[in-house]
Amino acid sequence: MSDSDDDDIPRLSSHTLAALQEFYAEQKQQSDAGRDDKYNIGIIEENWIMNITKIACVSAPSVYQKLRALHREDFSVYIFEYDKRFAIYGEEFIFYDYNNPLDLPEKIAAHSFDIVIADPPYLSKECLRKTSETIKYLTQGKILLCTGAVMEEEAAKLLGVKMCKFIPKHTRTLGNEFRCYVNYDSGLDHEI
Repeated sequence: MSDSDDDDIPRLSSHTLAALQEFYAEQKQQSDAGRDDKYNIGIIEENWIMNITKIACVSAPSVYQKLRALHREDFSVYIFEYDKRFAIYGEEFIFYDYNNPLDLPEKIAAHSFDIVIADPPYLSKECLRKTSETIKYLTQGKILLCTGAVMEEEAAKLLGVKMCKFIPKHTRTLGNEFRCYVNYDSGLDHEI
């Protein structure tokens, strides 16, 4: 594959990569549950994908691609994304512009997703506020938000989420500390 072919391939943002790392950490945690070492982040009380039938990935295309690659028939996953290259996924792609948070197709009913995984495209209060409108419209309750640690207070105020003790690792150095936030018992808050 040439370098020019690589330009058309969707890339993982550092924020969505962190959400994916959270998923892998949870899977590793389940397999390591019997081990007692200082690096174990706790036993996951709930397999976050169990009993979930509909997942929305808002501005989180990497997570969407990884979930889709699982080829599971017991859940469906949709990508809400500005980048129209993701339209290759057909009806699972929903064009999304955070500047118009509720400008969604009629087929997307309020509170129709078991969990919303979101990675706002910009680290700003305005972007988080607008993305939060979308999240609250889509979710039946569960929210997994990936954004900077500096957004902790705003995320709690807007979505009722709490910062997880789990800290995502990145292959690149970020200018801001990146964190995951949830509003449900995800198993990511156990003591090390």
